[in-house]
Amino acid sequence: MPSRQRVQDLVDHITQGRILEAIETFYAESVRMQENHQAPTVGRAANLEREKGFLGYVKTWHGAQIEILAVDGDTAVLHERMQFLAVDGTEVRMDQLAWQTWDGDRIVHERFVYDTTPAAKAA
Repeated sequence: MPSRQRVQDLVDHITQGRILEAIETFYAESVRMQENHQAPTVGRAANLEREKGFLGYVKTWHGAQIEILAVDGDTAVLHERMQFLAVDGTEVRMDQLAWQTWDGDRIVHERFVYDTTPAAKAA
């Protein structure tokens, strides 16, 4: 189970926009990351590539805030708000929950839950 400080270190990476470094540092080699109800992407290397695809959609990163951080045993839940300008000129604001399962000091499963309707991005 992770220490609260270990999860806070992950949060610091996220809020500073150091997302790829966070995956290398905090995620297990066999991690399963899942967007809403989609099939999970399995493996740290595959998730690094998936995240690079997301970052390729970001023109300017405006920041991220963690509204709520809860840690209980091997589970952590983060309520994140992120803002960025997309390459197509769209201002995006994402409001999501990240539900994480940790094994020691590494995340082995993470599921992101967020609204995919256009209104959620414009709010």
